Amino acid sequence: MSRHGMARHRTLLAAVLLTAVAGCSGSPDPGPATGSAQHHSTGEGAEPAPGGPFWVDPDSNAAKQVKVWAAQGRTADAEALRRIADRPMADWPAWDNPGPGIRRAVDGAAKDRRTVLLVAYNIPHRDCGGLSAGGAPDVAAYRSWYGMFGEAIGDAKAIVVLEPDAVAHMVDGCTTPEHWDERYQLLNEAIDHFKKLPNTKVYLDAGNPAWIPDPAKLVEPLTRAGVARADGFALNVSNFQTDDAVRAYGAKVSQGLGGKHFVVDTSRNGAGPLLDDRDQAWCNPPGRALGTPPTTSTGDPLLDAYLWIKRPGDSDGTCRGGPAAGAWWPEYALGLARRSKA
Repeated sequence: MSRHGMARHRTLLAAVLLTAVAGCSGSPDPGPATGSAQHHSTGEGAEPAPGGPFWVDPDSNAAKQVKVWAAQGRTADAEALRRIADRPMADWPAWDNPGPGIRRAVDGAAKDRRTVLLVAYNIPHRDCGGLSAGGAPDVAAYRSWYGMFGEAIGDAKAIVVLEPDAVAHMVDGCTTPEHWDERYQLLNEAIDHFKKLPNTKVYLDAGNPAWIPDPAKLVEPLTRAGVARADGFALNVSNFQTDDAVRAYGAKVSQGLGGKHFVVDTSRNGAGPLLDDRDQAWCNPPGRALGTPPTTSTGDPLLDAYLWIKRPGDSDGTCRGGPAAGAWWPEYALGLARRSKA
């Protein structure tokens, strides 16, 4: 993803997601993981069977790695990695032509009667020059890109997490004011475009509690970005803040937005955030673990789902010996899986 933070529904609610969306690679990470230790969730409420309503990609990097290690006789490692391979993760479609990747996921999900999870991450001036810097070169290119993105989804059941970092980077000043009007316009347009699709839910990214500690600071920017017309907002994307901390934070943001719902990325927060080396705590931190498996059974009427939005095992960047941002790092993935309590 990006420096994502510096360099990077109850019975009725579940029914809505299962039927209306029935349903979230290679990209970088948000929000700096600063802050103190907090109690974290043990994963209660997750479906006993992996996947819940969401599609599990049988050809993910994790699934391929399981096969390789099994063939090499690394049976214990292969079995541990199944904790990732057998669970649904978001796809981060290509920044040039998102169509083929989305159509592959949509076709797979349709066969399994599941919802596909997708991340739209290509806003111009993305990541402020960090490890996932770039994005569409201009407004016309971004409009063309989200158009191809939506066309590939079609009438499939999908959840789209829209533009990690984009709002929070305006709040923290990383994205400079001369780009704000353009960014607000494009986020509004993208929300409206995806909401025209019959079975797509959209959650606008809102950073994490360690990045923007005061949730009130997000209310006006999220409103200007069009969150009222989205299904809600997303928190903790590519970060490590605990379930309890993020849920409490989300409730405060929601209150400021008139009760808007939200989803939480729990892909790597099983051990909470790294408390040392806070400037780089967001980037491939050691000792982390998988968090609550993806589920719509959250026990919280505002929290629509726990999702694995960041793909566990995809690098945050070249820090701590990692490969490029978004590249598969099998040994890091194995560490996450081994330490998982879920």
